[in-house]
Amino acid sequence: MNDLEKYFEKNEKRLISKWTHYFDIYERHFSRFRNREIVILEIGVFQGGSLQMWKDYFGDKAKIYGVDINPRCKELEEENIKIFIGSQSDRKFLRELKKQIPPIDILIDDGGHTMVQQIVSYEELFDHVKENGVYLCEDVHTSYRVRLGGGHKRRGTFIEYSKNFIDQLNAFHSEQSSLPVSNFTRTADSVHFYDSMVIVEKRNREMPKQVLKGVPSFPENIKKNKGIKKIKGRMQYLFLLRINKVLRFFRLPGFIWR
Repeated sequence: MNDLEKYFEKNEKRLISKWTHYFDIYERHFSRFRNREIVILEIGVFQGGSLQMWKDYFGDKAKIYGVDINPRCKELEEENIKIFIGSQSDRKFLRELKKQIPPIDILIDDGGHTMVQQIVSYEELFDHVKENGVYLCEDVHTSYRVRLGGGHKRRGTFIEYSKNFIDQLNAFHSEQSSLPVSNFTRTADSVHFYDSMVIVEKRNREMPKQVLKGVPSFPENIKKNKGIKKIKGRMQYLFLLRINKVLRFFRLPGFIWR
């Protein structure tokens, strides 16, 4: 049992509602931030208990912000916890929010859980998460609940929306204009799908490079590499791909690049 789960089990402070399998996931993605000067934003204050839990877990150096549509949640502020009142589906409110809080290390969307709320919050706030930060949207099982706009493979759900993250993460390798390199491609390091959670860990990236190291076991298979310099830049890479397609059409050997 990790520290978050221990806190939850012994909690006698404000009410917290969590699925029990979340705690191992939190530990996996959040433990590296403990006792550091970080900024946390949680959408969905509820009774204020989870904000207190984050404060205890991350330590006194953490600045914690909450967002809720219920104006009474403002009463739950305390040292190192500040709460903003507004709707997470209101783009204007979210844009104003970004002006009032520093760039975010950890963003937890535990708000209204409708498709519009989750998608709008992601679109407006993802870029406000720092390099090496974490964007976490939880309770995404609502994507399968019809009353909240969900349904299996239903268009417009957050799950269907977030499946595109997989393509965008790999866009550096795409040969088609339908999958261009995006800001997500350049700033997302990994995407994690769990039961009821989608997590994106951020890290600034450039076009991946593949290199050769060591002594070849079968030198005759890499002779085509002789005289070909390392290819730099995406345009040169795509140009060589097109040359290879032409060579293959005429059944000629293509270039190998590393």
